[in-house]
Amino acid sequence: MGMNKDSKIYVAGHRGMVGSAIVRELKRQGYDNIITRTHKELDLTRQEAVEKFFAEEKPEYVFLAAAKVGGIIANQTALADFMYENMILEMNVINSAWKNGCKKLEFLGSSCIYPRMAPQPMKETCLLTSELEKTNEAYALAKISGLKYCEYLNKQYGTDFISVMPTNLYGPNDNYHPTHSHVLPALIRRFHEAKEAGLSEVTCWGDGTPLREFLYVDDLANLCVFLMNNYSGDETVNAGTGKEVTIRELTELVAKVVGYEGKILWDTTKPNGTPRKLLDVSKSAALGWRYKVELEEGIRLSYEDFLNNPMRAER
Repeated sequence: MGMNKDSKIYVAGHRGMVGSAIVRELKRQGYDNIITRTHKELDLTRQEAVEKFFAEEKPEYVFLAAAKVGGIIANQTALADFMYENMILEMNVINSAWKNGCKKLEFLGSSCIYPRMAPQPMKETCLLTSELEKTNEAYALAKISGLKYCEYLNKQYGTDFISVMPTNLYGPNDNYHPTHSHVLPALIRRFHEAKEAGLSEVTCWGDGTPLREFLYVDDLANLCVFLMNNYSGDETVNAGTGKEVTIRELTELVAKVVGYEGKILWDTTKPNGTPRKLLDVSKSAALGWRYKVELEEGIRLSYEDFLNNPMRAER
């Protein structure tokens, strides 16, 4: 039994890249009873405030896309903060949803929950089979806890709480901060600024050989709504394209879309990171879902978003 068009739906984290995409997708599909709260209106780390909100609003469906997020540097320097804030936030929301009779909750995680040396492509079943990547272990442990709490509520109380684990995401409302952004938005900003400044060359880290997978955020949002209506189960569902690209190929594609025509140099004294990170997406495929936006088109749409929202570059 899926959502009705007038079902009361709460999207937690609606101002973020994922949450805002879920709101867009819900509206596109005709769902018109969406409730949201800004952080100022509702601090999800405050248990009493969250319990009060759920008791008053009684949402029937919840998309939990709120999280404290950051890049490698932030994850390494604020380990305690990332673990505490994410665990408190998700436990408050999931617990209050259960206590207030929420029909279904969908928890958004991250592919960093999988072991550092997981077989590639990574299946949902490889969760907790070996140690995590140390650089984002605190964030991963918090996300695993949220996923497992949903599973345990299902087993103990018969709830219908599910989870989805996205690969690397990009798209509208991304973070283009010069030091705190992820690889794709960082490249968009770097090549745009190089083009504007007339630079003859841009230097990138490593040798460009690592393989990565990228999913356009509106495709993720489409999958999230699809799963809310079509999937029930304790095991998470991977969200990705099943396609990978080298960092070198990605870099050249971003330069092409942005219109940067200078040289691209590689600083091989800098680290490459994990050689390969690819999700096995056969589970979502078997459910009947497939992504729509190819990488070059997605980068073009992301660059348009960057150009149309200059304040995003300051975040």
